[in-house]
Amino acid sequence: MRITTIEHVQGDGGWQTWSFLKITTDEGLVGWSEFTGLRVGALPWVIHNLAAPLIGQDPRQIGKISSLLEGAIRLTDGGLNLRATAAIENACLDIKAKALGVPVYELFGGAVRDRIPLYWSHCGLYRAMVPDLFEKTIATQSVRRLDDLRLVAAEATAKGYKHFKTNFMRFDQANGRFGSTMNRANLDPGRNLDASMLRALRTQLEIMRDGAGPDTGMMLDLNFSFKPDGFHQVARALEDLDLSWLEFDLYEPSALASVRQRTTLPIASLEAIYTRRHLLPYLSHQAVDVAIIDMMWNGLPESVRMASLADTFQVNVAVHTAGSPFHAMMGAHFAAAIPNLKILEYDADIVPWAEHVFSALPVVENGQMLVPTAPGWGIDINEDALKDHPVSLSR
Repeated sequence: MRITTIEHVQGDGGWQTWSFLKITTDEGLVGWSEFTGLRVGALPWVIHNLAAPLIGQDPRQIGKISSLLEGAIRLTDGGLNLRATAAIENACLDIKAKALGVPVYELFGGAVRDRIPLYWSHCGLYRAMVPDLFEKTIATQSVRRLDDLRLVAAEATAKGYKHFKTNFMRFDQANGRFGSTMNRANLDPGRNLDASMLRALRTQLEIMRDGAGPDTGMMLDLNFSFKPDGFHQVARALEDLDLSWLEFDLYEPSALASVRQRTTLPIASLEAIYTRRHLLPYLSHQAVDVAIIDMMWNGLPESVRMASLADTFQVNVAVHTAGSPFHAMMGAHFAAAIPNLKILEYDADIVPWAEHVFSALPVVENGQMLVPTAPGWGIDINEDALKDHPVSLSR
């Protein structure tokens, strides 16, 4: 079996651009992977540049292909280069598993569980970003004012989710959303936290706690929004709300560890950290309670190794997925294969055309995803359906 063509396809995911890699073989088998998460144009070019020498290679020889790709990016490891190699490796894994007639996780020792605990991610955020889409197309509760978040949190509980995660959102006096910490343009260049932000953040979480009830776990994700002193202020101000975790990112292990040491809140982080080499200092500094790993960005082989490294430090892993339902299915294979799983991130809000674009969707029951059992990732792309939803020019 040989690789004959390497292509990428993209489409509108409602609030993001979906991006997929397609590798075709001379035996007709096709491997897919997702690389959603960056603006159109940059990453596809890197993928095709790195993948060109692989034409004619056997895609089932994952170790050989990984070594070739690692050699090509050795001087510029990380970032776009690593995300590109991950997309290629993941598509080859899809081919190999399909050729063997097994799910991808069987290539890594098999599943250690048949159900995966989930948390509803970006709870309320996308509904605030594109409220018209939710009202007119998805026909569900949008978020146009702060109190709408109460209803969304209540919905998460009603649908059986044991945890949800939200992002800081602020609304003006006319009840129109004007920003969140996901939009870097709304932040001070020095990433300083002011008193009004802290009050608004606490008010938001109190409203969502009231909507969700006392038994649903609540998580907060602040990404890289502040410096360590700001994150410490947030942690101190929110400790009595009993968050399931406070999530934020810092590129200095000792700084992240210092925040963790000064709070009783569990700290989750590291989704932006690539490979075991960069993960090790954070684990050595005991910087996190939960290590977040994204197999779309690292590739599944390296992600499994990263999880194993975390396990040696008695740290459990949360699987990061922030793309389409395809990404969630890929993440499920990672979550199924590792023993030290904490939880899988899941975007419960899905655009209605997803059922036409994808050959299957994640099966969710009472806040848990059933582990896929079909060969490969258990999901393929309907390219004709994807073309019916072209990339939005506004992103």
